[in-house]
Amino acid sequence: MDTVTTNGAAAAAIGGGGGGGGRGRERKKAVSKSVKAGLQFPVGRIARYMKKGRYAQRVGTGAPIYLAAVLEYLAAEVLELSGNAARDNKKNRINPRHVLLAVRNDDELGKLLKGVTIASGGVLPNINPILLPNKTASASHKSKAAKEKVNN
Repeated sequence: MDTVTTNGAAAAAIGGGGGGGGRGRERKKAVSKSVKAGLQFPVGRIARYMKKGRYAQRVGTGAPIYLAAVLEYLAAEVLELSGNAARDNKKNRINPRHVLLAVRNDDELGKLLKGVTIASGGVLPNINPILLPNKTASASHKSKAAKEKVNN
């Protein structure tokens, strides 16, 4: 019986036995689902929202990852185009106007966000071509005036 106790004590000292005062093998550092998927958007939070929102009885493990990837892609696309619009206007900071210009000037994003109103975005600059002065008439008028100056 003494040998059994010694073996149990030896096993506990190695770290395999129970009751070691919490000195078992150290836990691995937790790795989030977002890191595993290589995403910046929070996969765990999206999964929680999908479950809490009761969009379906059950939510698969791949659904929140896919949704997070889609949302991250859309956000990156809008940010890139908005940054370009800000740079075109010689600004360093993106404001709602730049977001609106980016979304409305892009065919696919414009189609996706057709019914969306962007607060403080304004409208796209658009002048009906009929209201613009005729370029051909003004060009011919300028050329006639130039010929008259040469003749005089």
